[in-house]
Amino acid sequence: MSVDLGALHLSAGEARKLRLDVRLGGVILGGEHYVPTEPRTAVTLDVSRLTGQGFALRLRLDAALEGPCVRCLEPAQVAVQVDAREVDQPGSGEELDSPYVERSILDLSGWAHDAVVLALPDQPHCREDCAGLCPVCAVNLNRAGPDHHHDRAPDPRWAPLRELG
Repeated sequence: MSVDLGALHLSAGEARKLRLDVRLGGVILGGEHYVPTEPRTAVTLDVSRLTGQGFALRLRLDAALEGPCVRCLEPAQVAVQVDAREVDQPGSGEELDSPYVERSILDLSGWAHDAVVLALPDQPHCREDCAGLCPVCAVNLNRAGPDHHHDRAPDPRWAPLRELG
């Protein structure tokens, strides 16, 4: 989805708030796929006209994505809140040149997607206290119970003595 900022006909110092729906795409994080729980996400876009041909932009949205927990691989739902800002002032240097605005056309879907990716936690969990998988047998420790354990393997340095007996 794109927004024609020029079609808003804002004069310098003037602003407008837009409420739009954006389709968020899936995200690959650590080789795992996370997909939005809803097909469309409501966003609030604040557009302010700067002097010259520039714009100051603010994007706000709440989104939820589903994918595997990095500890136990069970389904996890991750909620993110985005409050992102961009400035596009053509001819004022790279730091004031938004990659999402090209000739007064804002790539809202691309910006929303990138903002959600940046807001995601590095390691999504199914719950805060997820115990993960047993490193020996790979059973889900969230369901295994307190009696789950494994006998310690004998020290391999003693193997020659066990062969004598």
